[in-house]
Amino acid sequence: MNDSAAHALPLLVFSDLDGTLLDHHDYGWDAAKPGLERLRDLGAGLVLASSKTAEEIRVLQQEMGVTDMPAIVENGAGILWPGKPDSDDDDYTRLRAVLETLPKGFLGFGDMTDLDVARETGLSPAQATLARRRRFSEPGLWTGSQAGLQEFLKEAARNGVTARQGGRFLTLSFGRTKADAMDEVIRHLEPIRTIALGDAPNDAEMIQTADQGVVVANPDGPSIPPFPPEIETQILRTTHSGPQGWSEAILTLTADL
Repeated sequence: MNDSAAHALPLLVFSDLDGTLLDHHDYGWDAAKPGLERLRDLGAGLVLASSKTAEEIRVLQQEMGVTDMPAIVENGAGILWPGKPDSDDDDYTRLRAVLETLPKGFLGFGDMTDLDVARETGLSPAQATLARRRRFSEPGLWTGSQAGLQEFLKEAARNGVTARQGGRFLTLSFGRTKADAMDEVIRHLEPIRTIALGDAPNDAEMIQTADQGVVVANPDGPSIPPFPPEIETQILRTTHSGPQGWSEAILTLTADL
């Protein structure tokens, strides 16, 4: 075995946060600790992948002890690399300008105060402040009719804006996905094996991209529908939701390591 193979990362795990690694209601992750400990024992890497901002994810990386790994921020629109300054790219101002031209009914974080975001998410006001420091994407709520939503999405697409439904919010961006960012991280780190876990439709592409995908049960919002049969047979769907389901999946999938 050559030296690079001997030191290759044995396993790289990509994980959504809200409703997956974090509890959907209180954002706790104590129930995930057995799975996190297993990853540490294996020398595996954990890449947090979320609609959260870089500033939000830095805090979670420090709490979970994974600051040596990159993170995928704002649903794939950006990557937070360890030890590197943030990119100078900033799509947010351009995105908000496009939103001003679209049919009304979308209430984004930029339209809310910190207290509004705290109320809608269950975050503390301090956490909500970090959640509103966006650079690439805009999560929010649709407040109009279903017909109005379809017109909004059609006009957004004409302006190069894509919309992805997460566990709680509709998130708008200029198209880069978690799976796109995941591919970039994999090319950089070259792991031997990958696992991806998520609970909402915007995680589907990331789950399919991994060697092993996991759909964490989501009783609180739109879940991920069945994949085509040839893919679905390779997907683990958990019984429990949130961090408990996450931990059970990690322990099951790493039992042979």
